[in-house]
Amino acid sequence: MTTPLSIDVHEELAEARVGRLHIWLGVMMAALTLFDGYDTFNPAYVIHYVTGPWGLAPGQAGLLVSSGLVGFLVGAGAHGMVADRIGRRATLLGGLWITSLFTLATPLLADSFASFCGLRVLTGIGLGVLLPLATTYINELAPRRVANTFSLWGVAFGWALGGTLAGLVGVYLTPVFGWKVLYWIGSLSIPLTVALHFCLPESVKFLALKGRTEDIRALLIRLRPERAAVYRQARLVLPAVAQGQANPVAALLAPGLRRTTLTIWAAAFLSLFCIFGLTGWIPTVMMKRGETFAASFGFGALMQIMSFVGGLACGHLADRRGASRSVLATWWTLGGVAVLAMVFLDGHWVNLVCTAAAGFFVIGAQYVLNNFTAGAFQTEMRATAVGMMLSVGRLGAILGPFVIGSLQGATTGPMPMFVLIGCASIVAAIAIASLGRQASHAQAAAAGLHAHG
Repeated sequence: MTTPLSIDVHEELAEARVGRLHIWLGVMMAALTLFDGYDTFNPAYVIHYVTGPWGLAPGQAGLLVSSGLVGFLVGAGAHGMVADRIGRRATLLGGLWITSLFTLATPLLADSFASFCGLRVLTGIGLGVLLPLATTYINELAPRRVANTFSLWGVAFGWALGGTLAGLVGVYLTPVFGWKVLYWIGSLSIPLTVALHFCLPESVKFLALKGRTEDIRALLIRLRPERAAVYRQARLVLPAVAQGQANPVAALLAPGLRRTTLTIWAAAFLSLFCIFGLTGWIPTVMMKRGETFAASFGFGALMQIMSFVGGLACGHLADRRGASRSVLATWWTLGGVAVLAMVFLDGHWVNLVCTAAAGFFVIGAQYVLNNFTAGAFQTEMRATAVGMMLSVGRLGAILGPFVIGSLQGATTGPMPMFVLIGCASIVAAIAIASLGRQASHAQAAAAGLHAHG
């Protein structure tokens, strides 16, 4: 009797060519993260309209941005443990439903500072699921040789496009329809949520961890139809379920991973402090620097457009070099320098170039940090690792708009903001560079466990 051919599931995924199903899944993740990016950044365009009517101090105005990030902190911290147990698909759809319904509730019910912030906290719980889990999902499907680039097109493109759309709505529609139009448009995620219920498959690697062999065969055939005959007859080699990891967060802090985990957390904290401090206040700050209303709101859209270009360039270099650490350090350093340049230089073209460079380097690097984190940990803790990185990072994101808002109230100009954000970006670069070869070793170890688990 002929012994069936053994197939390693992880290697089959890693060595696949980008096919039709890969592209379709990437489009679904991009559509999902478009609404995530849109909803994350649109509060920056609310500040201008409600500060006077609601009688807000600068610190309170910063909380309009930060309140959603409080919920994000909860969602990002908790979702990984849920997703690693019940599946990526169910958790992702649950997060999208939460986001969609509370986005719809915002223009209906938010008529004060307290009600707006309360609804943003609830919306943020859903948002906390979407970006980290979409990153995990797309990373587990990505062929090895294009992992960063595929993840950027599948996740970062949608997120950046959503942030850009928020800026365009802020510039062109809020002057006509008021700030609530931002959330009426955001509630269009509801039809997407319904559609994904019917066409979003479960993660192959999660199915492998649960031993659902026949489901894996069916999905592998769709991913690599040229090997359909092999998959129908082969014995699938599934990863062994890790033992002794009842607490996956504690596993991230085990001796072999502790330094890498803590350094990634520190970099994420500083990066997201910079991103949300800058994007939350860029329209207001640019008006203080003499820009028109339309131009000031347009700077937010410019940052988002350039962030995707920067992320794509960063990811391409990371794939080409085979490591992300040095590229990330370079990106954050250059982004910090661009922001610091606005302390010493002024004028429309300076504002334009430095804001574009900040989006290109600072936000662009964050996209690659998401994928860098996913690749540094084993499959069974990957969703938790990405979720915890973004959860800790969201502490920086929460503090960013609030601290910058407080600085706006305590000083007469935006210079202290540029100093703080520029220095924080450079410190993030130093942190990630301090890992030396350790992060590369962690990624190699994780890859080895993926292939041989």
